[in-house]
Amino acid sequence: MNSSQNIPNLLTTLKPQDLSALTSTEIEEMNKLIAITGNGCLEFSGICQILDYQWDEFGCDNQNLDWDNIGKFYNHPVWLLNGMFIEQDPLSMQLRQSLVDWIVDRKDCINSVLDYGGGFGTIARAIAAQSSNLLVDVYEPHPHNLAIFKSTEYSNIKFINSIDRQYDCLISTDVLEHVADPLRVFASAIESVKLNGYLVISNHFAPTIKCHLPATFHLVYTFDYFAKIMGLSVLGTCPGTYATIYQKVVKKPLNWELINKLAAISSGLYPLLRAIARTKNKLSQVISQSL
Repeated sequence: MNSSQNIPNLLTTLKPQDLSALTSTEIEEMNKLIAITGNGCLEFSGICQILDYQWDEFGCDNQNLDWDNIGKFYNHPVWLLNGMFIEQDPLSMQLRQSLVDWIVDRKDCINSVLDYGGGFGTIARAIAAQSSNLLVDVYEPHPHNLAIFKSTEYSNIKFINSIDRQYDCLISTDVLEHVADPLRVFASAIESVKLNGYLVISNHFAPTIKCHLPATFHLVYTFDYFAKIMGLSVLGTCPGTYATIYQKVVKKPLNWELINKLAAISSGLYPLLRAIARTKNKLSQVISQSL
């Protein structure tokens, strides 16, 4: 969801102890990216601009995936700017706070949380701040020292590089549109949730930025269907967000031959479904304007 909020130079929002977790090269790179936006202030469109700039700088292509270059992109401090922007942007934080509230309000059945692809650790820190008894693990393939440092304030947060247990709840925000095989990754995420546990998933299968992979976009129409095949019940949208709440109701071996065939059908139908959705939106606009 877009924000129109202008954020001053994000580096000025860091505490002195936070700056100690950054290298001089990272600070230089971030200042260079901030300067690209023109006035030193960032809004949502500016974050998208510098993410796309850095994607291009590494020669990345979302149609022909070179994971060496893409790995460099995800390890670049542009993602620190993205994380810092989120924490200064009221709309972004409002959305994340609604997710945190949903989890914390269910402390009678949620005692452990996995933040899957937790990035800067924003959600993990918000959960830990509201509930010191909730254990929060952050699974992030590209963790930064600053994210880890900021989490040390909370004894119930831990960054992990592998998953070796199951959790009462998994939260994943805007992750699956970045991976080559989102259904496999989603299935792996489901495995880390206990039976009758919850998954809080927000996806953004759309070409907002170049690192959103077009091969995933068809799932905007069919993701819930695959969730049901994988043993989940769709509970609905988390209030105040675009995230969906799922519950793991069945544990069963997955028929990947069937899932892959259905994924191919979903991908093939995507242009038609997108055209229908656009036509429906236009008709709705015409009707509302004529009333």
